Amino acid sequence: MDLQLTEKRALVTGSTAGIGFAIAEALSREGATVIVNGRKQKSVDAAITRLAPDAAGRLVGFAGDLSDPDTAEQLAREHPDVEILVNNLGIYEPKVFEDIPDEDWRRFFEVNVLSGVRLCRLYLPGMRARNWGRIIFISSESGIQIPAEMIHYGMSKTAQLAISRGLAETVAGTAITVNSILPGPTKSRGVLSFVEALAGQEGKSAEAFAKTFVQEARPTSLLRRLATPHEVATLVAYVASPLASATTGAALRVDGGVVKTAF
Repeated sequence: MDLQLTEKRALVTGSTAGIGFAIAEALSREGATVIVNGRKQKSVDAAITRLAPDAAGRLVGFAGDLSDPDTAEQLAREHPDVEILVNNLGIYEPKVFEDIPDEDWRRFFEVNVLSGVRLCRLYLPGMRARNWGRIIFISSESGIQIPAEMIHYGMSKTAQLAISRGLAETVAGTAITVNSILPGPTKSRGVLSFVEALAGQEGKSAEAFAKTFVQEARPTSLLRRLATPHEVATLVAYVASPLASATTGAALRVDGGVVKTAF
């Protein structure tokens, strides 16, 4: 299927590894020009080197922490014509509620929520002027089923759902769509590091621990395994495409059935 993304200009934040990298890969294979972002120039360059052999579109690097307002404004000045904005940048860490200080709550809100808000504010006027655009928040099933082991993370993912729906309301009747994607447990770099650390503590292989992790931590999973970043990215690529013109204001799950509801 041709997703009609040739020469569309896309920004994927936090795209040097994991789900973000897979999204950048999927969009570039479809012919989109993709801005690859990471905090360090070295990681951006390495990601572009990995992406280049299969890319049908142009790859552009931007190194910088997009949770910083000045860096976000610099990006918008250098690349003002973004048509597809994928707000993937995010952090997470398991922590007992009583041990989460105010500083961590602010940090999670700044990185996971405000980074996307700022970029929407910077790029939405251009989308309105062109009367076409795609804004996609990479939220999480944790935004619906708040994990007890990282409530601050769940809070930030719920906030993304609210912002996404609200923005979709503000562009009603235009050719701009705004949606959220809700992955479930996925083999991202952060999750794999987390699983490997816990596996080592219990004297198990990472592969064996990953299976029990899904069964114990997300027992409602119908997939019964960690999803791959590619499985998430294929949905994102479709939602970013002109073919998804009637999909807006939605929270789309690619969670392996973790969220236990039929609707």
